[in-house]
Amino acid sequence: MKAHKVLAPQILRQQKLKPPVLFPHRHTLFSALFSSTSQPITTDQSQSPSSEITPELLVESARSSQWHFIKHHSPNLDPSLISTVLFNLHKSPELALQFISHIEFHRLDIKIRCLAIAVASRLSSPKPTLQLLKQTISSDIAGVSVIFDELALARERLGISTTILFDLLIKACCEMKRVDEGLECFYMMKAKGLIPKVETCNVILSTFLKLNKTESAWVFYAEMFKMRIKSSIYTFNIMINVLCKEGKLKKAKDFVEFMENLGVNPNVVTYNTIIHAYCSRGRVDGARLVLNAMRSKGIQPDSYTYGSLISGMCRDKRLEEASQTFEKMKEMGLVPSAVTYNILIDGYCNEGDLDKAFGYRDEMVEQGILPTVTTYNVLIHALFMESRMSEADDLVKEMGERGLVPDQITYSILINGYSRCGNLKKAFSFHDEMLTKGIQPTRMTYTSLIYVLSKRNRMVEADNLFEKILKKGVAVDVIIFNALIDGHCANGNMERAFSLLKEMDKLNVPPDDVTYNTLMQGHCREGRVEEARELLNEMKRRGIKPDHVSYNTLISGYSRRGDMKDALRVRDEMLSTGFNPTLLTYNALIQGFCKNQEGDIAEDLLREMISKGINPDDSTYLSLIEGMGKIDQSVENSNSC
Repeated sequence: MKAHKVLAPQILRQQKLKPPVLFPHRHTLFSALFSSTSQPITTDQSQSPSSEITPELLVESARSSQWHFIKHHSPNLDPSLISTVLFNLHKSPELALQFISHIEFHRLDIKIRCLAIAVASRLSSPKPTLQLLKQTISSDIAGVSVIFDELALARERLGISTTILFDLLIKACCEMKRVDEGLECFYMMKAKGLIPKVETCNVILSTFLKLNKTESAWVFYAEMFKMRIKSSIYTFNIMINVLCKEGKLKKAKDFVEFMENLGVNPNVVTYNTIIHAYCSRGRVDGARLVLNAMRSKGIQPDSYTYGSLISGMCRDKRLEEASQTFEKMKEMGLVPSAVTYNILIDGYCNEGDLDKAFGYRDEMVEQGILPTVTTYNVLIHALFMESRMSEADDLVKEMGERGLVPDQITYSILINGYSRCGNLKKAFSFHDEMLTKGIQPTRMTYTSLIYVLSKRNRMVEADNLFEKILKKGVAVDVIIFNALIDGHCANGNMERAFSLLKEMDKLNVPPDDVTYNTLMQGHCREGRVEEARELLNEMKRRGIKPDHVSYNTLISGYSRRGDMKDALRVRDEMLSTGFNPTLLTYNALIQGFCKNQEGDIAEDLLREMISKGINPDDSTYLSLIEGMGKIDQSVENSNSC
């Protein structure tokens, strides 16, 4: 007779070769392990008949960590068997969780999944349960209402008295940004007479806030009030944040008094939320009043408080005040973070004071605060804006020496910077490096590359790159189209430029005034002023308001052609729409009248522009000198006749 194989040798040792009496079933663990045979015992499990697999055997295998045995037989385990094992392990949730991980959770039906989730909910940490819930929700094996009902059955079977299963289900929905389904579970709990924890309600409110569904947050908050779910300090802070997001800053301050009347004292987070809202809207003085109110309640500001104030001051270009506040913060013993330093560095970079910006960078290093990638991004961008290319390169090297890896923004800044100065080779070398490191270029990156190709008249490459980014699924915008259209217009390829305009319509990218101005300039460059005039009319039909550039383009076009009546008509139209003539307007008109040998009118225009406070430039005087020279030559020719 062929010997039966030993399925779990460790169990054998634990039982000391005695048949177990734990399960009084016909096929005991002992009979599964042994048979009357003189053949040698082997640990090969591959020949074990699945009919011998019992709940008792699986439970003991789990308790003795025979996971290889369980995993081997998992494809043949029927739902009833798995359900029994989970039930028998429910008082050992750690073992149950390991059992679940070895039987391929994703293959289980909704009933067993929910039983497994219910067992896992007995763990001290909610993380495994949340993970299983998210897997179940995202698998679309059943709708959230079915999951809720099955969890309710499992909860009843296991005798779980708390609401933890439903609370975690709501939390899982919210973390997956499926807050409407979480809300559905909330109302299903209410229908069963169960009251969710306030922490669960806070998760729903917080998710509404993150998704900018402020109206839904208020509706839900009112429901909490009706159900007499007592708000915590965290609840009130969320609702104050909702008011701030809605821009209702006065109501946010009034809400503090409301919570105090309900016996809940505000904390530093409460006031920081309001202060941040004031500062982000440029109302630093209002934020200072809130700071004073905060101190009057005995609540001391922290680093976040001062960080918000400093950020607001920098945004408002009150840099000296920001620096003073920063010093006061340090005097109070508060340690600035890299974020606070970055805010100051960015503020001074925007003002062009790079000495002060680098001074703060050096200070943070002295204080043992390591500069971040953001620190370098801000400084590199500022150096590029001042065309200090070699110093920008040095900073990139310094980043590497400090172990900092350039991110998507870093590369975009580098590519944009070198594109602006026309260094095509350097710009594309950073693009290639970016791809090598697995960093996807941004739309801004592609715009910069198309811009530099267009400026270098390499329009075939620019078009090819544009096609590549379309195939990649990058959402192109009007700026990319304008860069391409400008390049083709500058190269006299108006047909391609207008085909791009049609493509914008197909991709639902609305053209703007820059698009039309560029096309008008292309037409005028070729002397096709009537076509340019029609584009101005098309702009108006599309609801795009022409600007100075639009009118000056037409005036220049007519003036170059000597059609001064049309040029003056456009000038009058420009005035009627509220735009005053600029230096470019006068230069174009003066050049046109001089070309027509109407020097008197040109001189009148010169006096007019000076009276309006517009100073003539070299181009103005050059047109007048050339015009007068032509008039003198014309008089000489007339006299000689």
